[in-house]
This record gives sequence, C-alpha cells and structure tokens, in this order.
Amino acid sequence: MNNLIQLSNLNKSFVTEKKVNVLKKINYNFKKGKIYSLMGPSGSGKSTLLNLLSLIDRPSSGSITIENKNIDFKDSQKNDILRAKKIGIIYQQNNLLSDFTALENVYMASLAAGNKKESSITKSKSLLQKVGLTNRSNHYPSQLSGGEKQRVSIARALINDPQIILADEPTGSLDLDTAKGVFEILKKQINPNRLIIFATHNRFFANKSDCLLEIVNGNIKTINE
Repeated sequence: MNNLIQLSNLNKSFVTEKKVNVLKKINYNFKKGKIYSLMGPSGSGKSTLLNLLSLIDRPSSGSITIENKNIDFKDSQKNDILRAKKIGIIYQQNNLLSDFTALENVYMASLAAGNKKESSITKSKSLLQKVGLTNRSNHYPSQLSGGEKQRVSIARALINDPQIILADEPTGSLDLDTAKGVFEILKKQINPNRLIIFATHNRFFANKSDCLLEIVNGNIKTINE
C-alpha cells in the first residue's frame, strides 16, 4: 500500500456572520514518492487543507489517516510530536524568527523534535550548504533576500527528515527567476518514501508536479495523475 495520507469525508466549516463550508466531503489518497500541486482561486480552501494536513487545525468532520493511523485531533500533544518529526512546513512568508540567524532558525526546528544541539547544528550546516547558503548562515532574516529566506525555510522544513512536506505558495512572493530556483530545490527533495504537497496560483509550477489537483466547490478535482 503506497498511500501515506488518506482523507475520508473531510469537511471544514467556519462560522462568522454565517456558516461557510470551505471543504466538503473530500475523499482522497496521497501517495509516497510523489509531488502534488494544489491549485484554486484565493479563498477556495488550499491553505485550509494544508492546515488540516499539518495538524495545525482540525476538521469539522471526517478523518485524516497518516500511515494507516487515524489522527485523533483531541490529542494535541501527540500531534505536535508527529508534526515535529514527520511533517515539514514551508510558508509563503517564510515565518523565520527575526532575532535568530539562518543557522539558528534551522537547527532550532531540530531541537524542537528532541534532537541534540551538536548534531542539530552539524546537520543544519549541511542543509544550508545544499541550498547554497553556507556563506549566509550567520545572517539574520533582515539581511537576506526573499529567495534566500525561502531557501532557509526549505532547509528548516527538511531538518527532521520529514515524510511529508507541505508548502503554501512557496514561490508566491518571489520574482520568476528566483521562484524557479526555489522550486527546483523543493522538487529535488522528493524520494520514494516522501510526499510533497504545494499550493500555488502559478500553473507553470503546478504543471511540473506529478499530480495536479484543483479545489473546486470545496472538493478535490484531479487534473492529471
């Protein structure tokens, strides 16, 4: 069985002045070894779905299964550990900590997963080298370009060897040439045991995925697979 994540009748609603059903009875299986792109207009539910998959938010109803284990959204402590060890998250705005260097931003994610500081620093240096930032490792986010900050975000997402990488518009705030470089680094991270899902508005990048998905009327529509 190659499924890593299974969604069963997944629903997510928000209540403001009225109830809004963003995701509606989604049934979908995400497989290991593939990179998926998730398209849809603003407000369609791309970020909402990624927040559910990252276990940051909980569904209104339905279930999420990871490695054949059903997620209990009431057990936040267990889910925090699962997220730290198995899920790497890349945000559009990078969410780097401004008071810490690139190296510190990366290795602190390893410490959060319970790893030792010395080995975390060594691995962080190796990852920053892989994304071409060895000479920027002691720089603070304010001293880095948009593309450099996003490469730090990728290194941070990879530090705990996650099986699942979730990226929410990872190239959305970058110029095209910089975005292409960042995307190529991201795509190189796929392996037979890993799954990558990225949300994007850019069809150029979406078409480079193994599976192009679109959220239409609160559900997943497969464009190609």
